[in-house]
Amino acid sequence: MNLVKKPITEEGFIQNLIPQKWPFVMVNALFYFSNEKVVSGFTIKEDNLFVNNDCFQGPGLIENMAQTVALHTGYSYFLKGKEAPTGYIGSIKKVEILNLPEVGSELKTTVVILHDIMGVTLVKVEVQCKGEIIATSEMKTVLAK
Repeated sequence: MNLVKKPITEEGFIQNLIPQKWPFVMVNALFYFSNEKVVSGFTIKEDNLFVNNDCFQGPGLIENMAQTVALHTGYSYFLKGKEAPTGYIGSIKKVEILNLPEVGSELKTTVVILHDIMGVTLVKVEVQCKGEIIATSEMKTVLAK
């Protein structure tokens, strides 16, 4: 069941859910949230750190994926009335970058939680742009103690 009634796009609220701060924020919307899944949005702006030749580069896509996992954790803690912990990428597996999106494009990133045990989360991630899958990965994130 989606616990987000309508898309959340308030920049300050989204940024409070993740540990990253400007200019390193790579998510700006929350479209869907459940215990097993989260869908984020991100509009690529010209001044983004990962934009080169009007395209959002691979490291930015990977950071967007990781921040979508952080958004899941942050919103989960928000719903519990707690402050979100800091997390880190533990490992990245099977990354495929199929296309680099252009400035002005909106990314829709879906994270499916495969396992979440003792602060270690294994996820499968898919990034779409204009309805097309442009990147996928599996990653493991770890919460700081």
